[in-house]
Amino acid sequence: MHHPSSRRQFLGKMLAMAGTTSMPFTLNLAAMGNAAAQNATDYKAMVCLFMIGGNDHFNTVLATDSTSWNEYKRVRTTSDAGSIALPGVGATGGVLPILPTSPQAGRSYALHPALGPLKQLFDAGRLAVLANVGTLVQPTTLAQYQARTVQVPQRLFSHNDQAAMWQSSLTETAASSGWGGRMADLLASGNGSATFTCVSTSGSALFLAGRSVRQYQINGPVAAPISKLDDRLFGLPTGTNPLRQLITGEQADPFRKEHAAVVSRAISAQVAISSAMLPVGSGVPDPTPYINPNTGAAAVNPLAVQLQTVARIIGGRSALGARRQVFYVSLGSFDMHDNQRISQADLLARMAHAMAYFDGVLASLQGADMRKQVTLFTASDFGRTFTSNGDGTDHGWGSHHFIMGGAVKGKDIYGSMPVTGLGHALDVGSGALLPTTSVDQYGATLAKWFGLPDSQIADVFPNILNFSNRNLGFMAA
Repeated sequence: MHHPSSRRQFLGKMLAMAGTTSMPFTLNLAAMGNAAAQNATDYKAMVCLFMIGGNDHFNTVLATDSTSWNEYKRVRTTSDAGSIALPGVGATGGVLPILPTSPQAGRSYALHPALGPLKQLFDAGRLAVLANVGTLVQPTTLAQYQARTVQVPQRLFSHNDQAAMWQSSLTETAASSGWGGRMADLLASGNGSATFTCVSTSGSALFLAGRSVRQYQINGPVAAPISKLDDRLFGLPTGTNPLRQLITGEQADPFRKEHAAVVSRAISAQVAISSAMLPVGSGVPDPTPYINPNTGAAAVNPLAVQLQTVARIIGGRSALGARRQVFYVSLGSFDMHDNQRISQADLLARMAHAMAYFDGVLASLQGADMRKQVTLFTASDFGRTFTSNGDGTDHGWGSHHFIMGGAVKGKDIYGSMPVTGLGHALDVGSGALLPTTSVDQYGATLAKWFGLPDSQIADVFPNILNFSNRNLGFMAA
């Protein structure tokens, strides 16, 4: 009874490796996709930057008014040499003040000292902060959470489950598609080739898994070809049984037949994207080295290289026939139970350097400013505890995130910035935050900008109907 489902899942994984698209599972899904795709006459791209491990948001965006800062210093300054409290505004290496367009009475804010490039983007109006966003099934108060009188996400504080919930709105065991992939399902028919609707530069990503669309994975500056496809084999004359014929030729066995079809499509996809992508250097400049804030040493930034690949693919959008594309990039090692002050500074410096590089490339991509057509947003497993375990933090829940692009209503903080401290109405333990904004609301706001009508947004985000505010307002119409 379960064999057909297992077979579909197996074939789906094979198709994902090849970056190909399976037939739509239902005619209804295809019809819905056509409706959205017909409106996608311009080009837009969405880039998810996932901070793997759970970034400490309390040291990323900070409240610096005297009441908040005194409590921050009290809780985060420990007797250990590895105290995670940061220097204040004006101190050497201190936090960087930001002035939101919509000020909150009695509050002031700053960014981590390593986020200088993001402060510049914020001040320029191309970066916004979304406060205290996290996985929610429905609006939840602390009393409801503690009494379990409303549905809450399963296995909170679990890396795998909460990363899956962020990327799909479902826990790891239940998730088979992500909300980036589900958006692509509805828009892929507007592209010349659905193969390049979802692209990951960081391996397989649940975020990009669609119900029909499959993600294309490019793990390097080029799409790696299968070598020696047309060489002679085993000393046979050239043209006799070349490798291409052996791995893509007609097969009678159903499994071999499907394998040959997948490989054939993968070969075609590699040729198509390789010829469409802008070249390195002359097409898209190489990123400058980033500077490690702890050592002052210059090094290659792998995240910036991922975003360079994204920019090169965006530059090839016309050759690929693309009108809507969803990308996934990632930066790991944010699970900092120790050595946080040093390690997080390095990772945030990489992130800020890469985002600023991407903004600069998009400002003049093939001579055109593409920043209004490309939006990058950050995500992570969860936030961290406000309390320190000595020189690190433990798993939390809600967290603060960034949205970057020319269509972003930047220089502002959206959502509800929580009280700084312990024992308040959003403290679920050790200062971990009960989210006041859901991932579904975050994604639905992006989806609206991307071109999906409300009816289709509800199909992509299964929990959105539980929330009255379905557009957080951080994107221009």
